[in-house]
Amino acid sequence: MNVYLDNIVFELQNAGGISVYWYELLKRMLQEDIDLKIIEGSKGEKNIFKKRLEIDEKYICKDKALPLLIRRYCDVNVRFKEASVFHSSYYRIAKAKAAVNITTVYDFTYEYFRIGFPKAVHSWQKKRAIENSDGIICISENTKMDLLKYNAEIDHRRIKVIYLAAGDSFYPIEKGDLLEDQEIKDIKGKKYILYVGDRSKYKNFKMAVEIVCRLRNVTLVIVGGGRLSQNELGYLHDKLLEDYIHFNHVDSQKLNLLYNYAFCFLYPSEYEGFGIPVLESMQAGCPVVTTHSASIPEVCGDAALMVKDICEESLIGEIEKLHNNSFRKEIKEKSLKNAKKYSWDRTYRETMEFYREVLDRKKKRE
Repeated sequence: MNVYLDNIVFELQNAGGISVYWYELLKRMLQEDIDLKIIEGSKGEKNIFKKRLEIDEKYICKDKALPLLIRRYCDVNVRFKEASVFHSSYYRIAKAKAAVNITTVYDFTYEYFRIGFPKAVHSWQKKRAIENSDGIICISENTKMDLLKYNAEIDHRRIKVIYLAAGDSFYPIEKGDLLEDQEIKDIKGKKYILYVGDRSKYKNFKMAVEIVCRLRNVTLVIVGGGRLSQNELGYLHDKLLEDYIHFNHVDSQKLNLLYNYAFCFLYPSEYEGFGIPVLESMQAGCPVVTTHSASIPEVCGDAALMVKDICEESLIGEIEKLHNNSFRKEIKEKSLKNAKKYSWDRTYRETMEFYREVLDRKKKRE
């Protein structure tokens, strides 16, 4: 089976859930005996996941020599000698006759929460990729429902739900290891609530700040999402004074420590295509307080504290339950059990099976 992978996402972001997904697939594919080619326009040097990969030059196919702002929307121009799988990390297609296009649909945040030109361009590119794909991967049943909502004409047989996972770096650790890490020594002795990810409006970051403000002797630890803006810094200082810490970039080992030592992981998001941080937290044995929204209950099962009414009072009520040690222990055990349902090896195996299925289906039609 000939497989062409498009690494465009490593140029579009420095980190993020899509980069994690693409890294995990690519890492495994490089270990397999398959005819693999990787399309790159640049090395994606700033992407923290791309940096972990060692890709031999023999695998590389150069992308068009165009600025990223233009190239990200262009079809990939590759000549295939025979029918070959083409899978883009972010909504590009190959127009060659022999191309078997696979598209992964992550979510519909632009359709639900963005307006104007950015929404129009993103939705156009996504819809075009979907309509020109032989096989479509959705990362949750909720994403599949959204796909069919916005693309009702799509043949269901072209769609496969393949769940994501959390990396092996996330697991319960023996207490006492924290102080050996100098970069996060500031959280020594602090009771803290952890917030991970970007701070888009639908993620309700300000609500998380308000919640920590209303709790006594609690610090907010923020991970990722880029540098805090001046407005965010001002808001944090007004609400929490010095009771917050922001880590712009941490590696998986440090993030695992942060999950392990947190009082809980707070994730007040209104919408997720999957929600990898939720699963990372569970796999580390950290209690999750989140919302009963979109794909979150599908991923969490009964192992998280979820609210349907997304407000400070509801989320604080769930956080307060975790002061009961026996209840906290029960949630941790459920979290660890639920996390075992997911693995990147399974994601990879099901993806390869889907490649073969779609490739065979196209060959039979021809």
